[in-house]
Amino acid sequence: MTEIVERKVWQKTFGLDLLRAIPMGIVETVGSTFAMFVAVGILEVGTLSKSAIIGGPALGLLISLFSVAMVRRMGMSVNVASALGWGVSAASFAAAALFPHQAGIYVFGIVLAALTHTLASPLQSQIYRQLYPDKIRGKLFSSVGFVRAGAAALFGFYGGRWLVSQGADYSGLFWVFACCSLLKAVFTLCMDRVYLRKTGKLSLLSAFEHLRDDAPFRKLILTWMLLGLGNLVCMALFVEYITNPLYGFGFGAEKVSMVTTTVPMLAFILSVIVWGVIYDRVEFYRLRVIVNLFFIAGVLVYYLSPGYLGLCIGMALHGMGKAGGNVLWSLWVTKFAPADRVGEYMSVHTCFTGIRGVISAFAAFQIALILGPTALGIIGGSLMLLSSCLLIPEVKANWGK
Repeated sequence: MTEIVERKVWQKTFGLDLLRAIPMGIVETVGSTFAMFVAVGILEVGTLSKSAIIGGPALGLLISLFSVAMVRRMGMSVNVASALGWGVSAASFAAAALFPHQAGIYVFGIVLAALTHTLASPLQSQIYRQLYPDKIRGKLFSSVGFVRAGAAALFGFYGGRWLVSQGADYSGLFWVFACCSLLKAVFTLCMDRVYLRKTGKLSLLSAFEHLRDDAPFRKLILTWMLLGLGNLVCMALFVEYITNPLYGFGFGAEKVSMVTTTVPMLAFILSVIVWGVIYDRVEFYRLRVIVNLFFIAGVLVYYLSPGYLGLCIGMALHGMGKAGGNVLWSLWVTKFAPADRVGEYMSVHTCFTGIRGVISAFAAFQIALILGPTALGIIGGSLMLLSSCLLIPEVKANWGK
């Protein structure tokens, strides 16, 4: 009887997650393409504003550590807390749409929307841990990722074409993002309620105790920090690199959305379910290094190739790496953390993701201006290679598993 009940729970969650994947995929195109294209190609904002837009999601991840602690103290469900954040995100996108061509309002709205959007990341991991079975968690998550990537690829393609036809009028695009944020909240509220381990007092930094007590977790956070710095520094300049004529391309909205959204998302779609199945079957450290190699190849090809085809190949490789990385990034704590502490472990992980995201958002443009985008790609690739090398002892120790 219990097995039947559990099957009904995860099947219901999976169905709602598939529905939620469509608006989630559409909203993802904000960060991958449209927010930066509007900032550079239409509003022509300065470097500080561009860095703030890139750093907005990272700042949300950084402070998600505190949001998890507050949710634990208040006893609020993960569902409600996530929905509240996405409601603020919807209002922020609406502000950007209501006041077109007001650069200050636009930047503030996009940064706040991105920040509140990512606050829910560690909370979602608790949903996946509690409502999805261990044996097929990777497969279910990657199937949702397949739908999400498909929605992102289609919206990136048609949204880019629509934006070209509208000229400088981008407000309709952000109304779509506002509605999608609300839909994400609705579908999450329809899932079974999930709660974090309640605490009697508010301790904002207690989750960091796991770094002190758990050596494997500590090393993984360190290697993820190096990988993330290298990858995010390169990703921060993806749109700027082919939009700004300073770097030799100066593409319009249609080509930019094709290269930075449609191509990598198609690669994501083609590989994400395979990654999910592999995640359920292959030893974690070995899989981590394999995914890293796709990221390294992607950024090197992207920044070292002189033409359109090379850009597409680089983004396709990066998209395949992102598919595997998305599964690992979202689910790896479910392998290492005790069941009732997944949210806490994930909040530490997202906090460090935020730290490297903020650093990379401001460092990328300066490195590119001083040393050039080629040097940026080499620096990022080297950091990711170092991260992989540090995991070789664990790969060897777990080779037969």
